[in-house]
Amino acid sequence: MVSIEAFRKIALSFPEVTEEPHFEKTSFMVKKKIFATYDDINKRACIKLSEIYQDVFASADRTTIYPVDNKWGKQGWTMIEMKKVKKDLFTDALTTAYCEVAPVKLAEQVRQKNSD
Repeated sequence: MVSIEAFRKIALSFPEVTEEPHFEKTSFMVKKKIFATYDDINKRACIKLSEIYQDVFASADRTTIYPVDNKWGKQGWTMIEMKKVKKDLFTDALTTAYCEVAPVKLAEQVRQKNSD
């Protein structure tokens, strides 16, 4: 399980991330683009991935990580069941979502930091 506190700590560790309300959820944005939201009521995260990364992460456990069940899912929006997901897998998925949405220079900073 990954708590909202752990989610927040990971998300806010990336460069230039802001946390904002988004309807009944909490969103995490870089340069005014959402890369993740957290639904505290249902204990679910929603992250933005490419279709390829969506398939890769979902293949780990399709009951824990799966495409949103509508046209948004076809655009890479991916649900994560926070009560079930392991922290390492979640961290990798959230990092990937950030790098998908962030400007190239910011994404490169994160990739470089993770490869050190």
